Amino acid sequence: MGIQLILIVILIGVAAGMLSGLVGVGGGLIIVPSLVFFLGMSQFSAQGTSLGLILLPVGILAVLNYYKQGHVDVKVVCLLSIGFIAGSYFGSKISLSLSQDTVKKFFAVFMIIVAIKMIFFDKKKEPAPSPTPINNTG
Repeated sequence: MGIQLILIVILIGVAAGMLSGLVGVGGGLIIVPSLVFFLGMSQFSAQGTSLGLILLPVGILAVLNYYKQGHVDVKVVCLLSIGFIAGSYFGSKISLSLSQDTVKKFFAVFMIIVAIKMIFFDKKKEPAPSPTPINNTG
């Protein structure tokens, strides 16, 4: 891997990490299309590489910042994790049984639907109260 490619990969990681920490999006929304378009990876390789990223390092420092401010509901995280583990297993099985072209189109349509909903149909609601802050000073 040449220096230019290494820098592109690092910049993709920086952009995904910044957006993840800034607005809480999964890095895959940035990483998968970036790996496909800038590195020429197949859809499956980009998805597998993105999933490899989220095993441990994804957002650990961002999570700590939010946790220190009392904005992480640990109970909800644990419950979401149960569903996420099962869902990611079955989702990957389904994805790998489809053609890459079908998966790429599904990914694109999903992003478009989410964007349209957020832009045009996001109703103004009172913000939910933050979880009770936890005293992290010991």
